[in-house]
Amino acid sequence: MSLRPIILLSCLLLASCATSMPQPEDNSSAVHKSFDSHSRTLYLYSRARLASHDGDYPSALSLLREAIELDPGSAMLHAEVAEIKLKIGQVPEALEYIEKAIKLDPDYRPPYVIAGILMSSAGKDWEAADYLRKAVKLDPSKEDAYLHLALSLTRLFEYEETVATLKSLIKVNPDSVLGYYYLGRTYSQMKLYRDALGYFKKTLELRPEFDQAAIDMAATYESMGDYPQAIESYRAQLGRDETRGAVLQRLIQLLIQQRRFPEALEHLKNAVKSGLGGQETLRKIGLVHLELEQFDEAIAVFGEILEKDSSAHHIRLYLGIAYEEKGELDKAYDEFIKIPADVAPYPEAVGHIAFILKEKGDNDQAIEILKKAISTNAGHVELYLNLAALYESIGNVDGSLAFLFENEHLFPKESRYQFRIGVLLDKLGKRAESIERMKKVLVLNPRDAQALNYLGYSYAEMGINLEEALKHIQLAVEIRPNDAFILDSYGWVNFKLKRYDEAVRLLEDAFSLVGDDSTIAEHLGDAYAARREFRKALKQYRKALEIDPDRKELADKIRKFKGEHGEK
Repeated sequence: MSLRPIILLSCLLLASCATSMPQPEDNSSAVHKSFDSHSRTLYLYSRARLASHDGDYPSALSLLREAIELDPGSAMLHAEVAEIKLKIGQVPEALEYIEKAIKLDPDYRPPYVIAGILMSSAGKDWEAADYLRKAVKLDPSKEDAYLHLALSLTRLFEYEETVATLKSLIKVNPDSVLGYYYLGRTYSQMKLYRDALGYFKKTLELRPEFDQAAIDMAATYESMGDYPQAIESYRAQLGRDETRGAVLQRLIQLLIQQRRFPEALEHLKNAVKSGLGGQETLRKIGLVHLELEQFDEAIAVFGEILEKDSSAHHIRLYLGIAYEEKGELDKAYDEFIKIPADVAPYPEAVGHIAFILKEKGDNDQAIEILKKAISTNAGHVELYLNLAALYESIGNVDGSLAFLFENEHLFPKESRYQFRIGVLLDKLGKRAESIERMKKVLVLNPRDAQALNYLGYSYAEMGINLEEALKHIQLAVEIRPNDAFILDSYGWVNFKLKRYDEAVRLLEDAFSLVGDDSTIAEHLGDAYAARREFRKALKQYRKALEIDPDRKELADKIRKFKGEHGEK
């Protein structure tokens, strides 16, 4: 069919209507005016949204105010103004617009979400939770209100409702990455680490590149004391991609904490190859070389950094230490002396200078340089500790202790100061006073691994408070799991508790970490002897004497042991 007959038919019908139907009243101008007002409002709203997106908040607010004049009953427009007011920090005005929007339309969801965010940012989480619960109820399909509600509830320690909220979100949206992630975070805060791990794993299944989830999952393993699994967790996330900076840096940090220096060094070098190396990465490489006693490599790395930045005084300090450890004292001195008195590494540098002078036999100058540094830097505790250590090193233990007592009032909250006093008291045979000082250290710093170990070992040596000693040393092991001397204490307390199998296991681990410590070797020998493994015991005693031939009491012990048990 052609279009021409249809057009003709239409014209005839219209003509017929015109002649047979009454004419309606003409109200086209009112309809047109209403239509123009609505169109204008939408136009202004759209322009305001674009201006807000571009960060032009004054223009956005001006456009929205004009739109509200045209449509004063719009909850949406008032909510939009509230959101912008919140962005620019005009909180009271934002709240006014929120309340107006809710009053205009109590079933309009966005103002409740904005109010929840506003209250949460102001630390009013109870109020935030009330608004956000309403937002969830109005539209259970949208994720944002669930997540903001969960965060507020977590800060209120309302963990059960937090879990219920997030599980409701997952029920609505089974692929909610953030729902699973925050469930993992919540369970971790509740110390329900197994549950937390399950949700972190699900998060990473949905989004493998979610670095923070990988870090939190590994941190959960750390909280459980499972450091090997934490390390493997990081490695699994890296795979063949060493460019995931946050995960890589956390892995390196954990390896260094666990004293797994060769592995840390490998990843640090990979970071440099991947373009993630800066001064901080090179600094860590140099420090790891230093820990591994690879002094030439450390010197090369620190020298490279200083070539680019001669004002990196902390690097110069490390370079001096590397030379000092290598035995090149003159070169070490030359580096330390370049560090100015007004920078943070200066107190430590002065300490090294003093000990180099002491090694060269110039005790008076060593003491004088530290006293001079103290006179101009009285607030640096390191200078006092260095001078006390210098007095001790030249055999003046009484003078060292007297100096620390004299200045103790300057550092009432410095745990290291109290620890040093405790050690000196012990050296002078004042063990009861030493123990009281170590207790003070733990009041100031309950996680001071050295003080925990010292106190626990002292109790073990005295044969008292063994269960308390065990708790102290277990915490020290948790803090520093690869410290051979803390493991030795752990084994020795178990020995004193007659848990000989556990003692042997721990002391073997300690001796494998530090094979040149006479005391650890002797302790292991005692543990073997307690299990009637006399051949092994005698072998360990001989190792202990070989390490420290000046221990006459150990030579006597070996003779007595051979007499009692024969040449085993």
